[in-house]
Amino acid sequence: MALDKQSKIYVAGHHGLVGSAIWKNLEGRGYRNLVGRTHSELDLTDQLAVRKFFDEERPDAVVLAAAFVGGIMANSLYRADFIMQNMKIQCNVLSESYAHGVKKLLFLGSTCIYPKNAPQPMREDALLTSPLEYTNEEYAIAKIAGLKMCESYNLQYGTNYIAVMPTNLYGPNDNFHLENSHVMPAMMRKIYLAKLIHDGNWQAISRDMSKRPVEGVNGDRTQDEILDVLAKYGISDNKVVLWGTGKPLREFLWSEDMADASVHVLLNVDFKDIIGIEKYSSVFYGAATDGAVDRDNSCGRGGAIPSLGEIRNCHINVGTGKELTIRELASLVAKAVGFGGTIVFDSSKPDGTPRKLIDVSKLHSLGWTHKVEIDEGVKLLFDWYKESIAK
Repeated sequence: MALDKQSKIYVAGHHGLVGSAIWKNLEGRGYRNLVGRTHSELDLTDQLAVRKFFDEERPDAVVLAAAFVGGIMANSLYRADFIMQNMKIQCNVLSESYAHGVKKLLFLGSTCIYPKNAPQPMREDALLTSPLEYTNEEYAIAKIAGLKMCESYNLQYGTNYIAVMPTNLYGPNDNFHLENSHVMPAMMRKIYLAKLIHDGNWQAISRDMSKRPVEGVNGDRTQDEILDVLAKYGISDNKVVLWGTGKPLREFLWSEDMADASVHVLLNVDFKDIIGIEKYSSVFYGAATDGAVDRDNSCGRGGAIPSLGEIRNCHINVGTGKELTIRELASLVAKAVGFGGTIVFDSSKPDGTPRKLIDVSKLHSLGWTHKVEIDEGVKLLFDWYKESIAK
């Protein structure tokens, strides 16, 4: 189902890590009819507001990159928010997309959907085979629901909603707020601040704290106040304390690579390509033309067609297929920052999932592979972070 350069594409979460990169990628490909709303302009958990937005804008395609996200600490503290906020966002955007005849929808999830002890590397069919990692169970359940919504709409109504599950992402516009950031930006900021404290560079520390206050403490506070709040996050003079043992293995994908993969799927991959059923178009779309959804065509209800068998795990893993330990990541970050101090791992704190490597063979078969390797990406992220402070 082709989207031409005049197609109106709504990118939900267009100021976020992935959403902003997707917007930039689409513009680079000549797609200019893009629509975005900040959270203050449109609360995606508000059903009536979302309906009004779709009534007014009538997008041809939707990229759902907006989500309520955070690291282990945030997932542990805000369990109700992680499941409820994400479920509301997904339900509102998907239901209104269907009600307004959106031609193509791309839903972004996360590889935390897979069981804690899933066989490695994790294939798409590992979904729902055993228990999830407890520390991010609510977020994972919400994302599983989202991909199942896409799958179910496709099977019942013949829509073209694709779900992609990215591995750990990092890149421009990443979240460096210590209270709720993911592992790499949190680690990078901690190591950088520990170096600045050791160097006595309080001007740089003040700029950093003013840009991203920690628990309300900004660069205008006294040195003691700043040191006290940073110490709560394991940051001190030439020393950083990180959560866990450092042994868990993680895979990381540069956000602009993720954006390129997302746009590739949005523009070039249809649901029939994923499930490998060539007759899907005629069975599901019936007499509808150009892949349009025919809501009156009862043949579009896939659950009523036994010949198709069980269709599940239609999502696509997006990653590099490569991994490293958290300890190895810390070494790469320290090297990029120029940090010569001590990094301590607090084994009394949780590690999270022991290993999260995904199988990306489905993605490769659909014509896309990553470009940025982790050592280059860490340097690029630190360069971006320093520039963000200077602005």
